[in-house]
Amino acid sequence: MHYTSVSFTHKNTDISVRERLSFSNIERKTEILRLLNSSQNINECMVLNTCNRVEIIASVKEIEGASKHMISCISLLCGIDYEELYTRADIYEDNGAIHHLFAVASSLDSLVIGETQIAGQLKEAFKFAYANGNCGMKLGRAIEAAFKCAAEVRNKTEISKNPVSVSSVAAQKAKEMFDGNINGMVAVIVGAGEMAELAAKHIISSGARVIILGRNIAKAKVLSMSLGDNNEYDSIENLKDYINKYQLIFSATASPYPVILDSMIEKREFDRYFFDIAVPRDIAVTPSENIKIYTVDDLKEIVSRNLALREEQAQIAYTIVGRNTTHFFRHLRELAITPAIKGIREQAKECAQKELEKAIKKGYLKHSDHDEAYKLIHQVFKAFLHAPTMKLKSLADDSNSENIIKFTKNVFDIKNHTHIEDGEFEWESE
Repeated sequence: MHYTSVSFTHKNTDISVRERLSFSNIERKTEILRLLNSSQNINECMVLNTCNRVEIIASVKEIEGASKHMISCISLLCGIDYEELYTRADIYEDNGAIHHLFAVASSLDSLVIGETQIAGQLKEAFKFAYANGNCGMKLGRAIEAAFKCAAEVRNKTEISKNPVSVSSVAAQKAKEMFDGNINGMVAVIVGAGEMAELAAKHIISSGARVIILGRNIAKAKVLSMSLGDNNEYDSIENLKDYINKYQLIFSATASPYPVILDSMIEKREFDRYFFDIAVPRDIAVTPSENIKIYTVDDLKEIVSRNLALREEQAQIAYTIVGRNTTHFFRHLRELAITPAIKGIREQAKECAQKELEKAIKKGYLKHSDHDEAYKLIHQVFKAFLHAPTMKLKSLADDSNSENIIKFTKNVFDIKNHTHIEDGEFEWESE
């Protein structure tokens, strides 16, 4: 069993491609998981989809064939040439895949280092795949370890001190447009989800008030009321009126198509600043002298400053990620060794019991001697198996242990003597 991941992020793919790769809605997410699991080479898989990344994370039987199948499925569903995707993709294998997963969970691979949303997004991605029968114990073990690693990074570094997100960076960029002061201004927030809520909170903390526009007006109302008394809400059906009235517009819907179009824009004398923090993009408007459009990829200058401030802490964090990756694979080897040790001991126990019964049946021993004889035989086998047991346990520190364990299990015919196979434990027991 191997781990692998195919990764498309802000590092290797621009937003025009990433938005075509988006699996943010349930139908597309369900379909890509169905296609991925059509291969017998893939044991379990999940899809992580955020505004800055699309990743397939999988447990597989063979890496090269699995990764090619994963890219083929993405190509088929998204209508992007296979070779283009293969050239762009970062493909991680085994140790690299787990190290990458831990770095992602710890917010070290994010556009904004230390942002706080990724852990929740990763958790939801796993829960969705698990609920749909696409993954279980194998990926569950990796995800659980990733969260533990992320918690250690948060506790032992200041990487998430004064946490930031794409929404907060967009709000900061908006302030820069007005010399650091948006006190008393009004910002239109299109959408009522998590990204929209984060953007609204950052804008309000800077002294402005917001108007929430949502498809579900009840949800928009709840969000508006939770943000304070000075804020308003309305239906997205009135979007055109608002984008032609106010200077600051932030859009963060889950729509697969743009919601703000050129045809909705009316000429105004004042400057307007549109911040598109959705992927796929919400805004399909032509920039002009007094209309400025900022997408996720346009926020990199602020992100770079953020990275410089956190670089020292990131180095510490990567040391933690590396250590946790090593511990994870050691734990997997321990799980693989345990059935071998258990199988040998069970086989010895069965052999002792059979030979003891033969000895009693043939009159070599009396029935009254059964318990004492069994104790003696047990002690003999225990002493005999001590050295092999310790040798097998020591393989947990050997990265090449897999072949030795397979050889041992083959020699002792372990699978015929234990009901527990490599790592096959019930999910609930984790």
